[in-house]
Amino acid sequence: MDEGLGVLGGALFHTVLNSVDEAIHVVNRDGVTVFYNHAAADLDSLDPREVIGKHLLEVYPSLSAETSTLLTVLRTGKPLLNQQQTYVTKKGTVVTTIRSTLPLLAGSEVVGSVEMSKNVTRIKELSEKLINLQLELSERRAGPRKVGGQSALYTFDDIVGRDPKTLLVKEMGMRAARSNSTVLVYGDTGTGKELLVQAIHNAGRRCAAPFIAQNCAALPETLVEGLLFGTAKGAFTGAEDRPGLFELADGGTLYLDEINSLAPDLQAKLLRVLQDGRVRRVGDTRVRHVDVRVIASMNVRPEEALAGRKLRADLYYRLNVVYIEIPPLRERPDDIPVLVQHFIRKCNDKLGSSIVGVTPEVFEMFLGYDWPGNVRELEHCIEGAAVVVGEGFIRPGDLPPHLGRSAARGIPGRLTIALDPATPLRKVLMETEARMIRSAVEQSRGNVSRAARTLGIPRQTLQRKLKALRP
Repeated sequence: MDEGLGVLGGALFHTVLNSVDEAIHVVNRDGVTVFYNHAAADLDSLDPREVIGKHLLEVYPSLSAETSTLLTVLRTGKPLLNQQQTYVTKKGTVVTTIRSTLPLLAGSEVVGSVEMSKNVTRIKELSEKLINLQLELSERRAGPRKVGGQSALYTFDDIVGRDPKTLLVKEMGMRAARSNSTVLVYGDTGTGKELLVQAIHNAGRRCAAPFIAQNCAALPETLVEGLLFGTAKGAFTGAEDRPGLFELADGGTLYLDEINSLAPDLQAKLLRVLQDGRVRRVGDTRVRHVDVRVIASMNVRPEEALAGRKLRADLYYRLNVVYIEIPPLRERPDDIPVLVQHFIRKCNDKLGSSIVGVTPEVFEMFLGYDWPGNVRELEHCIEGAAVVVGEGFIRPGDLPPHLGRSAARGIPGRLTIALDPATPLRKVLMETEARMIRSAVEQSRGNVSRAARTLGIPRQTLQRKLKALRP
């Protein structure tokens, strides 16, 4: 009975380990493979029968007793966590992984080791292509360059909006461009943080030098360190001499998005570079001087990241020399008419469509919607409708259904306006806005603060608009 349960338990154990996504490789005390799951076989492009029962170095000829993490743990009895390793299989396949390796103990004796790996080969290839491309562009740089550096395309003219909050953000950005100080930008996803950062770079003294952007949450921690600071040959198996993004951005601007996603130890290394202006490649002893302006951004409030220990306080104070907060679109409704027209023109150029504008009902829906995706969501909404319509006016039925439902909950009453195609769009929008304001004030019984909350605009903005509506 017990023996039957043992056999059943062993079969279940193998079934479970073969169903997980991570590659699992187990060797005994002699370095011979005793377990090798399906994910590991897919990772190495090998058949388990080619691996199980064979010594590790027989299957992986590019490794040695010193460079193999499994054999190192066998020898030392100490775990190795989140290590990067690049190796060549017996069939010549080059694989890069992030792996954690643990000793298997019987009492105090090491009887084997187990390794869990994730395949980051493609991610590593893409990060190296990014570095190679930046390096190639740097080497080609000669003589005066046009505004825009290597990859900064936008200027302050590309920041569309007339809301006072947007105009304040532009003004602060222009002031930041005149200095060489670090800048911290906060804004929800889709508010246009990188657009602002590129504009700051292009308006500053470094506009002819490189502009390099990196999302810190896009790569595993072990790859981010090498990408930012560079690597030295021999730093880990498969490592080559490569400059990091700090070296490639020398003289220019390095934009680090989602800075709070960096691990605390990487934040500490970043802080040292900001303070000293010197960078040391991973695995190297040589220190290199760099002259880089760092602009960082976050999509969570800094105080929340600090409270949740996602951002080191010392790094925050070092970055927060100039702080710019981009309000969400729902807090700057005066931008919506301008953005709608801008995106319609953009879609007509891009798609070859002939969209004239939006109906008053659509404009009403736009003003009543919260826009959780902000400006980016508005742009995609206009583009999707333009694809469907092709010409003429965008109507409520051309929009995603959830937008209409959400907007209806936020608007006081339903306004209907007869549309005369001969009426200029600007006049239609002004009349629609006036009717919505009067309706909100009427339903709030003259309470301006309540009407402003209903419309989703600041009280001061509503007061200004009411003053303009008075005869």
